[in-house]
Amino acid sequence: EKRVEALRLADIFRANVVDSTLGSFVFEITGAPEKIDAFAELMRPLGLAEVARTGVAALLRGE
Repeated sequence: EKRVEALRLADIFRANVVDSTLGSFVFEITGAPEKIDAFAELMRPLGLAEVARTGVAALLRGE
């Protein structure tokens, strides 16, 4: 089943399930652009509908 395969790929890529319905998932994945691209390409045959990217983010740590 496509749902099982999507969850298996998410586990391999360490993607988090942010939302889930009977017909869809929303995943959150972080990492290098190549990792995210590979995840998206593998998800396309399973019904990937949309990708939203935020780009690079940086945070400063306090002392």
